[in-house]
Amino acid sequence: MFSIFKKKNTAVSSNYFPISTDIHSHILPGIDDGSPNIQTSLELITGLINLGVNKSIATPHIIGDLYKNNATTINTALKELQNAIAQNKINFEIKAAAEYMLDSYFFELLQQKAHLLTLQNNIILTEFSYADKPYNVEQMLYTIITEGYQPILAHPERYAYFHNDYKQYNHLSDIGFLLQVNILSLTGYYGKPVAKAAAYIIKNDLASFTATDLHHQRHLQALQHPQNKQIFANIFAGKTLNQEIIF
Repeated sequence: MFSIFKKKNTAVSSNYFPISTDIHSHILPGIDDGSPNIQTSLELITGLINLGVNKSIATPHIIGDLYKNNATTINTALKELQNAIAQNKINFEIKAAAEYMLDSYFFELLQQKAHLLTLQNNIILTEFSYADKPYNVEQMLYTIITEGYQPILAHPERYAYFHNDYKQYNHLSDIGFLLQVNILSLTGYYGKPVAKAAAYIIKNDLASFTATDLHHQRHLQALQHPQNKQIFANIFAGKTLNQEIIF
């Protein structure tokens, strides 16, 4: 299994933040439930920089019945933000891809041979519905891979229907999903069941990536909290997160 988590033997500061490259965020202005405008985007980026993050792949939602973003809407927002970063002389690298809900609209795009927005090469970021467990995960994955894409599954720890059987995370990894854990999940931000599931995924080396999934100032404040940074230090001690390989 591909993983960016590697063992090391160095001490970890209590001010530790586990990543310098963020592969999942919603910091593009005005196109989904993340940043509403340029000013907010710049504030979130400044907060990321203060944490030690210097590269980000923004991943706006593409959801058939809610956010029908595409290359035009996403790249327009990206260019606007890149210009603002340059004008404000902020030292921060940003690219854009998308977070695809694995819904009927997504599979229509695949069927139409639409060009998907990738994190790198053929790697796409995907998510499941929070409400209902997909009944045909294996077929969904087969279709995605057949079309030439490698899916990362965003925040599997947040899907409550997996909480009664953690071995489902092993199965997702075994069949070919790369798993991405939200950093804040490990702190209890989304609740204790999510924190326990996230800890299982990390402890059992099932995670290929971790990311902020940053949407707003509340997320940023939680990421910056000293108590949470100590949690990150404890969990990631002895591991190197080489996420730069995806940027």
